[in-house]
Amino acid sequence: MPKSVRVGAEWQNPPVTVGTLAMPWDPTGLRVSFAALDPDELARPVVSFLVRRNVDDDELPIHRHRKGQLVVAAEGSVMCRTLDGLRIVPSNGAVWIPGEVPHSVSLSDKGRSYCVFINPEISPLPNSCATFSISPMLREMIFHLANLPPLYPPEGPTSRLVQVILDELAQMKAEPLHFPVSNHPRIQRIAAQLLDAPDDRKTLREWAAAVAMSERTLARLILKQTGMSFGRWRQQLHIVIAVQRLSMGATVQAISQELGYDSPSAFTAMFRKHMGQPPRRYLQDRAEGTAN
Repeated sequence: MPKSVRVGAEWQNPPVTVGTLAMPWDPTGLRVSFAALDPDELARPVVSFLVRRNVDDDELPIHRHRKGQLVVAAEGSVMCRTLDGLRIVPSNGAVWIPGEVPHSVSLSDKGRSYCVFINPEISPLPNSCATFSISPMLREMIFHLANLPPLYPPEGPTSRLVQVILDELAQMKAEPLHFPVSNHPRIQRIAAQLLDAPDDRKTLREWAAAVAMSERTLARLILKQTGMSFGRWRQQLHIVIAVQRLSMGATVQAISQELGYDSPSAFTAMFRKHMGQPPRRYLQDRAEGTAN
């Protein structure tokens, strides 16, 4: 069931009309109704809601809305699933989902996030999903907006705050926290198995045999569908999972074991190569709002 959504000091439990997902990135025909909290029904260009997750809450099901949605991770991590893959951000990161893009959102245990809904006509953000780091000032403005009435006066202090937020959103820096998954059935099959067992170390040749393709053909397919070589694609999944685990308090040693690395130093070297920092420094910089 969806998480309760806090608007100001009131809690609402939005009803859901949704079917069962066959695959985590297959949202065909599914939609969530947020009833009184439907962001498309709020006649303001930008609104912000607080969302909390309890341990026994499920993932917010696949849904879509006209307004774009920026999900800011305040505590824990946020995962967003879309047709083209997974995006995960730690605390002080954000996932951007343009309007009408089917998606599902989940928080780590006891996580807390803020959802900012923006009219597509005024959005300064891209027309495709992306992950970003959030500056301390922007983070506090978003948090403050969530404590104000969603139907604020069209002119006045809140409207001016909204304009500053939009200006700051235009300055956000993108981060490479995306595991691309196309709609090709073989890519989806491999991705699903890697997600289920991220420590899987099968070679490209072994994967090719498993999906009834030649090694060369599979290598070309993965590169075409994801923009990455097979090895780089699998490492990208490891980075995405590692960021989520780090934000939940897992140790580097535990993460390296979960992902099948021979040692914590081997995992750290891979992470540093692609993210520019060792894992703990990466997470600390985002917690302090000093991301490069």
